[in-house]
Amino acid sequence: MAKSEVFERDPSTDNLKKELQRLVKSIVEDSSPDSVDKAAQILQSLKEFKDRSYSFSKIDNRSSDSCPMEFNCPLSKQIMRDPVIISTGKTFDRISIQKWFKEGNRACPVSHQVLSHTILTPNDLVRDMITKWCKNHGVRLTGLPESPESTESAESVRNYYPGGNGLTGSDHIHYPDENGLTGSDRDHFRSLLGKLSSASSSESDQKEAARTLRSLTKKTPSFRAIFGECSSAIPQLLAPLLSGLKNETKIDPNLHEDVITTLLNLSIHDSNKKLVVETPNVVPILLHALGSGTIETRTNAAATVFTLSALDSNKSIIGKAGGLRPLIDLLDEGHGLAMKDAASAIFNLCIAHENKTRAVRDGAISVLLDKIRDRVLVDELLSILAMLSSNQNAIEEMSDLGAVSCLFSLMRETTCARNKENCIAVLYVICFNDRTKWKEMKEEESSYKTLSRLAQNGTSRAKRKANGILDRINRPVNRITHTA
Repeated sequence: MAKSEVFERDPSTDNLKKELQRLVKSIVEDSSPDSVDKAAQILQSLKEFKDRSYSFSKIDNRSSDSCPMEFNCPLSKQIMRDPVIISTGKTFDRISIQKWFKEGNRACPVSHQVLSHTILTPNDLVRDMITKWCKNHGVRLTGLPESPESTESAESVRNYYPGGNGLTGSDHIHYPDENGLTGSDRDHFRSLLGKLSSASSSESDQKEAARTLRSLTKKTPSFRAIFGECSSAIPQLLAPLLSGLKNETKIDPNLHEDVITTLLNLSIHDSNKKLVVETPNVVPILLHALGSGTIETRTNAAATVFTLSALDSNKSIIGKAGGLRPLIDLLDEGHGLAMKDAASAIFNLCIAHENKTRAVRDGAISVLLDKIRDRVLVDELLSILAMLSSNQNAIEEMSDLGAVSCLFSLMRETTCARNKENCIAVLYVICFNDRTKWKEMKEEESSYKTLSRLAQNGTSRAKRKANGILDRINRPVNRITHTA
C-alpha cells in the first residue's frame, strides 16, 4: 500500500491508529513482511500529521507575529495548506470544504448561497501569499502544495474570477435533508401542473398553482428532483408562458415571475440541468424573460442561465440560441442585482470559446468598458474582459474604445492584486497586437511608473506581463534607410 493510498482511503488519524493496531497484532501473530511494510507506511503518515499539527500550533501561538486572519480557513479556523475557491467565490482549505460536501451540504458555509456546482478551483494567489508569509516569519508549514505555472487560457482567468458569486435572486435556497415524497405529495404535484397546463384553468387557478410550486421547490429538494422523473413536468410548468407567447397575449407579471423562479429553483438540482436546457421551448422562454416582465423575473432568469451554464453542453446550446445579447442588454441597463447575475451568466457562457465571438459580436466590449469606467462590478467585469481578450476582434475593439487609458487609470487607483493582474493581462495582449498603443503606454510609464511598480510588486503573473510590455515598448525600433 503506497503512502498516498493511506491518505486517500482514510485521512483520519484515529482510523490510521486503529489500522496500525490491527497490523501490529498481525505482525505478532504471523510476522508477515507485508504487514510490517504497511505498518511502517502508516507510522510515516502519522508522523506527517504530527508535523502539520506542530506547524499549526506554532503559528497559532505566536504572540508578536500572528497569522493574518485571511489565511485561516473559515471552516477549520486553521491556516490553509491548499486554498481553493468554490462557486460563490469564497476560499477554503481543500480538505475542510471536501469534508463539508461529503456531509451532504450544498450551500456555501459563509454566504449560505446554494452552490451551482462543487468544482474546486485552486486559489494560487492566496497560496502564494501564505507561502511568502511563512517564509518571512520562519514558520515551517508542511503539506503546502507547489504553485503551478499560470497559463494564458480561459481557465487561468477563471481561477481569478471573484464573481460567479452564485445566485442573488430572492429564491436562493438552502438544501434541507432529502425527504421522500408521499403518494399525496405526488398527487398534489400532478394537480398543480394540471392547473397550469389545462386550457380550462382560470388565470387565478394558474397563479395559485405557480405560486405554490415556487414555494415547494424553494423549500423542498424532493420537489425539485421530481421534475426529472416525468418528461412532461417542465412543459406543463411553462405552458402558460408558452401559450401567451404564441398567442401574443399579455402574461400576468406575477404568474410570469413565479414560473421563471420555479424554473430557477428546479435548475439548481444538478441532475435537472441537462434536462431543463434540452426540453423544447425552455431556452426561448428563458431568454424572452431576460428582456420582459418584472425586474425580479429578469434577475431570476439571468440567475437560471447562470446555474444552467455550469454544464459545458448547456453553454453551447444557450449561446447558439442567442443567450448572450439579452444578458449583455440586462447588464447595460444597470439594475442592481440583475447586473450581478447577468455578469455571472456571461462569464460562465464565455468559458466556451465559440461564445466569446458571440459576446463580442453582441456588443459586450463597449458595455464592459463603460461599466468599468463607472467603477461598477469592477471585479466581475474585468474578469470577463480578460477572458475575451483571447479574441482578436475583441482586442481591436478594446483599442478603438480607449481600453488602454481606462485600464491604466484603474490600475493606479485599485489595491486589488487580482484586478491589477486582469488589467495588465488585457494590456499585454493589446501591446503585442497594436503597436499604435505603444506611445500611450510609454507616456503612462513616464508619468506614473505604473508598469514598473507592477513589475516590482505585482503577482508573479502580473510581473511577467508588466515586464513583457516594458521590454516591448522600450525596444529600439530598427530603422532601414533606403538609397537609390
